[in-house]
Formats: sequence, C-alpha cells, structure tokens
Amino acid sequence: MDIQPIISALRRHKAGTILIVLQIALTLAIVCNALSIIRSNMERMARPTGIVEENLLTVMNSWVGSTDGNVLAPLIRTDLETLRSLPGVEDAAVMNSFPLRGGGWSTGVRLDNTKDHWLFVAGMYASDDHALATLGVHLVAGRNFRPEEIVDGSDFNSLVMPPVAIITKAMADRLFPDVSALGKTVYLNTGKNAPPTTIIGIIDHLQVPWSSSFADTWAQDVAIVPARLTNRYSDYLIRTRPGMLDRIVREAPAALVKAHRERVFPPHTGVRTFDQVRQDAYRTDRGMAVIMGVVSVALLLITGAGIVGLTSFWVGQRRAQIGVRRALGATRRDILLYFLTENFLITLAGVAIGIALCGMLNIWMAVNFEVSHVPLAYMGVGIVLLLALGQAATLNPAMRATRVSPVEATRPG
Repeated sequence: MDIQPIISALRRHKAGTILIVLQIALTLAIVCNALSIIRSNMERMARPTGIVEENLLTVMNSWVGSTDGNVLAPLIRTDLETLRSLPGVEDAAVMNSFPLRGGGWSTGVRLDNTKDHWLFVAGMYASDDHALATLGVHLVAGRNFRPEEIVDGSDFNSLVMPPVAIITKAMADRLFPDVSALGKTVYLNTGKNAPPTTIIGIIDHLQVPWSSSFADTWAQDVAIVPARLTNRYSDYLIRTRPGMLDRIVREAPAALVKAHRERVFPPHTGVRTFDQVRQDAYRTDRGMAVIMGVVSVALLLITGAGIVGLTSFWVGQRRAQIGVRRALGATRRDILLYFLTENFLITLAGVAIGIALCGMLNIWMAVNFEVSHVPLAYMGVGIVLLLALGQAATLNPAMRATRVSPVEATRPG
C-alpha cells in the first residue's frame, strides 16, 4: 500500500495526530518503568532471608526505668532462661536486630586497619551462641560461638568489638575469593587502628535487616559478633516447636512480664510472628507494585480509548472520501488496511518518542529513587503491547468504515 496519501491525510489532522502520538509515547515510558518497578519489588519480596521463617516469633521488649547496662544484663539473661524453659520453645536469643526488621547496624569492612576507607559495607548482628539455632541457619564451615566469648555492650558505639565473628558465605567470597576465609582477620568498624576480628565460622545465607533497595547490592553481606546487648530495647527471637507458635505468642509475653514487670511491648511491633514481620517489611513494596499495575492498566485503557475515539472521529469526517474510494473500486479490505496502516504509523511514531522518553524517565528515577534500569526486554514488551493495542483499538472503527456505501460519495456534504 502507498503510504503517501496516509501521511498527507495525517498532515491535515496535525492536532489529533500529535496528541495521540504524545499519549502513546507517555504511556510507553510510564508502563515500561512501572513494569520494571514491579519486577524489582517482586524480586525483592521473593529474596530469601536465609533463616527458617516458620515457627519463629519476635518480641520487641522495652525496659522501663533504669538504662544501666549493669542492671539490665542480669535481667536479660533471666529473660532468656525464662523463654528457653517454656514448653514448646526450642531455643531463644536476644539480638540487636534481625532480617526484615527495618533497622540495625551496618559497618565498614576492611582488611587493613591503617586505611581510612573500607572495602564495602556489611550488616552486623550482635547475639550469643544461641543465635544460629534460633534463626535456623547452619554453618557451612567453622564453628559457633562459645559461651565465654559473649560480651555485653549497650550499643554499637560503646561495644568493644569482639575478637571473633561469623560471616556469610557471600561476604567470605567477597573478602577472600581465592582462599578460605576461616581464620582470616578482618576489621569491622571504620576507625583507624581498630582491633582485629578473626573469622571463626561461615554460614550459607543471612540477609541484612533492611528490605529497601538501598541494600540490594550487599543484602547477603552479614557478620555476626558474639555480643549481648544490655540497653533499653531488646529484640528476643524465639524458635518454637511445630504447632506451638500460636500458644507461645500468648505465653511468652506473659512469662516475661511475670519475670520482671517493668517493661512494655510496643502495640504493633511488640509481638509478631515472622510471617507478620515479612508482611510489614514489604507492605510498601507490595502496595507500590499494585499501584504501578493499576496505573499501567489505566493508561493502556485510556490510550486505547483515545485511539478508538480519534479513529471514529476520522471515519465520520471521511465518509464522503471513503464513499468515493469505494465507488472507484476500493474493496472493504482496502479501506480496513488503510485505517490500520494509518494507526500503525501513528503508534510507531509514538513508540519512537516513547523509547527516548522511557530512557530519560528511568535515568531520572534511578538517580533520585534508586530504581533499577529498565531491561530491554521490558521495553520490547511495551512496544509490542502498544502496537497491538493500537491495531485492536482501530479495528472496530475501521470495520465501520468498510461498511460505508459508495452512495455516500453522491450525498451532499
């Protein structure tokens, strides 16, 4: 088909053509970026924490009154003994944080304590020799902490870094890609002349406390140090036996209050199963994915409706021209092909502009919101989707155009 008459006709309808082209371009840019955000959020939500999440309970405890570590240390040890003695509890540990909690410690990791800069940032957990069993993580090399290695500390700044640590395999491979990390020395804070820490164990996987995108590149770089926190806030993790979780949800807080009444549990985050922790951690990501999906569908529907409306308007305007073409021998197929080709050219122009707009929008979002770059495959899907949508939206008005009788050519305009 000769497209020159089609281009000439579009030039006579510049306003409508430009509006639809821009609408298609904007739709492509937004839909491709929305699909990329949805993909990133879904991948993040599916990322394994490295722990056995079933039958795991978290209790956030806030002490009332004294904040003296010497006073709180024996109370915390009593709490742990109380929790571990409950029927249905396999083990319990106190930690500064845990995967998906949303807040915790991070530290610079160095191999040379005379350097100001560090190799990378890692998450850090402080707990005792019960942490691995409570979390359900397993050593792939080395050993667990010994009870005599556990130190007390009120917070990260006041904690004297213990001389030993357990790290994840991802962190070990990053530090020592060619040799075993066991027995090697690292420095887990950012100050000069920091004390050395020897790697005594390596676990398979463990995620940092944060679930947001800023930690995506180091989500599995984690070190555990043998330290028991003695500050006002404590996170107790409790591993229950199968089928006992609901019972321990009720009994654990009551047992803690009975052991010492001067404490409170925050209303929402005080007592949570790990299923609830996961739901809370990814509520924003899940909501964003739903919003992006709804926005994408709405934009596609609006764009499709715009194409239908514009094509229907043009069919109404060109009834006499269509009648003339029919009278000169054009078949219904020719009329249908004309309108489909016309819309294809419009959509193609919108897609070409949309590709550039999609790239610019993605760069801006990557700089300001740390979103990932749009994969070329997603852009390809968006292009095919809009081209197909344009043809589908044009089909019904174009079919009506094929039913215009040659008699229309003789009717007065």
